[in-house]
Amino acid sequence: MGGKPEQQDRARALSSWLLEEGLEGSSQATLLEGYCERLVALGVPLARVHVAQRTYHPQFGGFGRNWVRGVGLAYEEYGHTDAPSQQWLNSPLYHLLSDDVGEMRERMEAPGHQSRFPFLTELQSRGMTDYFAKRIIFDRRQQVGGIDSVNIPRGVLVSWCSDGRHGFSDMDLNLIRSVVPELGLALKSASNRQMAEDLLQVYLGRDAGTRVLSGEIRRGSLSKINAVICYFDLTGFTRLAEQVPGDTVIAMLNDYFGIAVSSVQQAGGNVLKFMGDGLLAMFGQEDPALAARAALSVAATLRGQMEDTNRRRMSDGLPVAGYTLALHAGEILYGNIGGENRLDFTVIGPAVNLAARLSGMHKALGQVVVISEAVQSAGQGGEFDLVPLGRYMLRGESEPQMLYTLYDPCA
Repeated sequence: MGGKPEQQDRARALSSWLLEEGLEGSSQATLLEGYCERLVALGVPLARVHVAQRTYHPQFGGFGRNWVRGVGLAYEEYGHTDAPSQQWLNSPLYHLLSDDVGEMRERMEAPGHQSRFPFLTELQSRGMTDYFAKRIIFDRRQQVGGIDSVNIPRGVLVSWCSDGRHGFSDMDLNLIRSVVPELGLALKSASNRQMAEDLLQVYLGRDAGTRVLSGEIRRGSLSKINAVICYFDLTGFTRLAEQVPGDTVIAMLNDYFGIAVSSVQQAGGNVLKFMGDGLLAMFGQEDPALAARAALSVAATLRGQMEDTNRRRMSDGLPVAGYTLALHAGEILYGNIGGENRLDFTVIGPAVNLAARLSGMHKALGQVVVISEAVQSAGQGGEFDLVPLGRYMLRGESEPQMLYTLYDPCA
């Protein structure tokens, strides 16, 4: 942090703030907004900051955050692609990686300035006069030569834009450069937390992932909760799996599971696990009536969605499968079960066992949806028309169980 004393003081103050935010676990959004506002308060003619970062998520491969003075922060996601887009290949940030340069600057204040980067020409038309960019790599460099600009290492690409008459001064750039390590550490801290949240929610489910990240990690730590348990299964899948290629089977599973997962999550439920050609989900709303009605809404929604999906798949010449759904409500144990170094965050208990037995009643009853009396009772007064199927003795139960199905006017 060389330079005049006042410059050193500015850099130290900003550096200390970044380190404090990183230690406190501030989100990237909070961190970047505060950082940009502090640069402006320190007299830097900052108009725009952009941060781009690779991420680990099944839906998108990276994300970006844009801060614009007087507007605030915006967020964007970049989808997975088999090949890089032309827009990315023509960008100055791609140049940072492909040409293996740590930073770049392009002054745009001169009349008639022509940039080799189309994006910088666009920024110039929006009144920007100076562009400065740096890469901050989190991973230790192992390879010799340039960075793979397609399989980007973990890190961030950051750009700063000025709309000042003469762009950034040397003093401005010295201040920005002097706190890049602290900015990188703070961004890395925030991104690691976000990556952990994303991965845990994707692989464990939204609620279970949040619980694990908050510290519920000890084997045997269980909570008693009242919930509606949902068993979703595909029918005819085993036969199809023996007749069609493996990649077709996987695509079919993803198609149907995508519908089921979306329906459960939109209704406020949590998918706990996938089991071959089925899945286990729960609705743990504190109000049993809300949980029951949420589960019943999924039963109603899935019916139309599965019919639409099968029509689409048949028109495309793809194999189709049916499905069954079983719903039961009761007290469950929810938490960590397994070995010392391999745990599963799941549910157990008599209510879960009974729901599994209901899932075996579909063929005998001739119904796609089978619902227990516990769900019917909790969901009374709602919009769903439940039809009684009769009383049945189920394995492991001492009393006969009244079963229901969801009325289908089109059946």
